[in-house]
Amino acid sequence: MNALISLHTAIFGRLDRADWLLPTLARFVFAATLLMYFWVSGLTKLGDGFMGLFQPSTGAYAQIFPRAFEAVGYDTDAFGFFHWAVVVAGTWAEFILPALIVIGLLTRLSALGMIGFIVVQSLTDLYGHGGIDHPETLGAWFDRFPDGMIMDQRAFWIMLLLILVVKGAGPISVDRAVSPKDAA
Repeated sequence: MNALISLHTAIFGRLDRADWLLPTLARFVFAATLLMYFWVSGLTKLGDGFMGLFQPSTGAYAQIFPRAFEAVGYDTDAFGFFHWAVVVAGTWAEFILPALIVIGLLTRLSALGMIGFIVVQSLTDLYGHGGIDHPETLGAWFDRFPDGMIMDQRAFWIMLLLILVVKGAGPISVDRAVSPKDAA
């Protein structure tokens, strides 16, 4: 029995000291599963040409402010500066925050920003797009079905990002490269 305990301690003791493992894997899994999801979503919000960065598509307003956009007859000119600023900031966030996470620059702040983004995205899906009326979209915790888009899927996304908030980017990152050597 002592040999088994010693083997267990030797194996898992090494994992306890592998501070690089979780943040590195978290960034890899984010890049492999969520990077293109957010970038493609951001592309649907861009207007035409270079100025599309500052003049979002009508689809952007429909995605971010669905009920308000419907209420104004799908007329983007009926929206003011606030709506424009939210749509532009949300669109840019879908490109900038994932890119920062993947390269490991300002990783903790970027991951925290992505958590906020996912919370707002989920609330928009539930209340703006009517997901609250569809229990299969909302999902539920502690049931036998792990496929609810909001409660199940996005909980995993947030957990992945929380690893980066707590642990940082890991050793293969811009954060580590530019950090003072004594802080590493």
